[in-house]
Amino acid sequence: MKPACQFQTRRFPQTDYFFHAEIGWRGYGSPYDDEGGYRRSHNLGRQYLIESSRERAKEMAVFAVIVIASVWPVIYMVIMVVKLLLKGPPLAE
Repeated sequence: MKPACQFQTRRFPQTDYFFHAEIGWRGYGSPYDDEGGYRRSHNLGRQYLIESSRERAKEMAVFAVIVIASVWPVIYMVIMVVKLLLKGPPLAE
């Protein structure tokens, strides 16, 4: 009988199915750990919303500057074309 090959030709390493992570905290705790779980998550969510609104305001300001810079030449061109059309046709000789 031929012995089985010890090495497999897989690309990924074999998974250890018997690994169990230690569940639970083994350190010191505070007597106030159980209180205010909702409050902490609420504060975290509130801080996130405040930070995202600041970022949104900065992005909107930069976008407004870019839009104004790109629209200004178009407005100037329209004004010049209207002035040219109001002037009338050029004099024909």
